[in-house]
Amino acid sequence: MHTNEQLIHLCQDLIKRPSLSGSEGEVASYIQGTMQQLGFDEIFVDAFGSVTGSIYGNKEGPCILMDGHIDTVGVENPALWRHDPYQGTVDGGLLYGRGTSDMKGALSAMLIAAADFKQKTNGNFGGSVHVSCTVCEECFEGFSARLITKRIKPDVVIVGEASSLTIKRGQRGRAEIVLQTFGKSCHSSNPQQGVNAVHSMLTLLAEVLALEPPHHPILGEGIMVLTDIISAPYPGLSVVPESCKVTFDRRLLPGETESSILLPIQQILDKHPAIQASVSIAEGTLTCYTGVHINAKRFFPAWLLPDDHPLVQTAKQALPSSPLSHYSFCTNASHFCAEAGIPTIGYGPSEESLAHTVDEYSTVEQLLQARRGYLSLLDHLLI
Repeated sequence: MHTNEQLIHLCQDLIKRPSLSGSEGEVASYIQGTMQQLGFDEIFVDAFGSVTGSIYGNKEGPCILMDGHIDTVGVENPALWRHDPYQGTVDGGLLYGRGTSDMKGALSAMLIAAADFKQKTNGNFGGSVHVSCTVCEECFEGFSARLITKRIKPDVVIVGEASSLTIKRGQRGRAEIVLQTFGKSCHSSNPQQGVNAVHSMLTLLAEVLALEPPHHPILGEGIMVLTDIISAPYPGLSVVPESCKVTFDRRLLPGETESSILLPIQQILDKHPAIQASVSIAEGTLTCYTGVHINAKRFFPAWLLPDDHPLVQTAKQALPSSPLSHYSFCTNASHFCAEAGIPTIGYGPSEESLAHTVDEYSTVEQLLQARRGYLSLLDHLLI
């Protein structure tokens, strides 16, 4: 079995390799080498650049996938950090660094736990264990995971996003909604000669922002938050704007679709035929470090397992001190559970609230507990 020091050192090494979305090549290469050293039976890098390590038993059985993304958000001002965000400093029982919580800590624990399971069983078990180290999650939750599902075809997925070591059985999804108004540009000294797109937007926004969010008894409200607004041309320079675009972050509830979340806004637009406007789901693009281009809608659905689901009950047996809960943010499970229909739970060290923050950290103790927790989950799911 591997030592606690090996786990901490692995996490530190991952932190020392910055890996913004689309630039994960260095850390992906390091992970491949680590998987070889840990004795994984198979290592595969897909077209997007995600790395999956596999361990196979000597009998037929379920396919278990443990997933963690290797990309992180950036660091805008390192001077604000107590410690260098790319050194993985341990101070007072806390491991600091970009990605410790989101989610190189969990990924390190998964890799070590999978290797421990192979050593513990000597390969004498039914089924297979796979650890996917996915790319581009910070931009497109679950998109790169589609290639992994297609190849591995898992029966069960464990997502390692921060859960404070609780068992997550669901999450709200996420969508970006774009509302645009169109007018007619003219010199601002004679505004009557044009149509001000910002004025049109203000008319619509008064009603859009008054929409009541839907409610789910477990996951809460499907809130919609205005995140940016911009007119064109910008800057205006004595010109009446000819267009205005607003982006909303909409949190999704189970069963919601692209059309169902756009409908209430479209109904408002229909009430104002004199205003030229459109509403749609935002699309984004990204070039992976492999050179492959991603172009996808920013719609990532919600999911929820019932508390009596067999996977949830097995997780409770494997993790008796871990209560049931759900994520407030979006994860790769939007694909695994909501899109692909694969039973999925979340379990990982650290707190959701520490993701993307200055002085991001994970406690060393939770990191070590997560490794034990992953090993216990594998014991209960495969033996």
